[in-house]
Amino acid sequence: MSDALPIIYLARHGETAWTVSGHHTGATDLPLTARGEAEAILLAERLAGSTFAAVYTSPLARAVRTCELAGFGDRAEVDPDLREWSYGAYEGRTTADIRAERPGWQLFRDGCPKGESPDQIGARAERTIRRVRAIEGTVLLFSSGHFLRVLAARWLGLEPRMGRCFLLGTASLSALGYEHDRSEPVIRLWDEMPRAQRSTEVQPRGHGKEAGH
Repeated sequence: MSDALPIIYLARHGETAWTVSGHHTGATDLPLTARGEAEAILLAERLAGSTFAAVYTSPLARAVRTCELAGFGDRAEVDPDLREWSYGAYEGRTTADIRAERPGWQLFRDGCPKGESPDQIGARAERTIRRVRAIEGTVLLFSSGHFLRVLAARWLGLEPRMGRCFLLGTASLSALGYEHDRSEPVIRLWDEMPRAQRSTEVQPRGHGKEAGH
């Protein structure tokens, strides 16, 4: 057994039409845009030369395609727990639209009617954490923004609602790990992406877009 502490890399999928428009994209299986595919190829460059004990991807096409373009499609295992938050009645709607009828709504606090609550997605994140902690070595996960934000919160022992504090851009790379030993979980890297890609992530104030989906 290696004495090195494992690292869990998190890759968010590339751009889709609804990450641009800000519509909540849970089960709606949208493909990557041309720009999203280009982002995934850049992700491949950042991961080149890395070795992973295991690679897992969400079953959703946007994550699977990002995984393929990043160079791991031939060895990734599909894990249903990595799918995005189920938005239920709020699927396909923007935050601004939802708040027009439900003032003050917050996804990470309130969840979605006919969809998942923060506790339910938190339970999925917990299952993922148990799975990757049982693996000796570095792991790579491909998933969606809101799920990965909850996963980071639960890795740190925080409530699922604290996922609201961790913004993620498309095709970004993050890493969870430990400081001195496995009793001290930390975030080693968060929302890393090429500078040119990051400049296009900036949205004007009042756009009403949540960084997730």
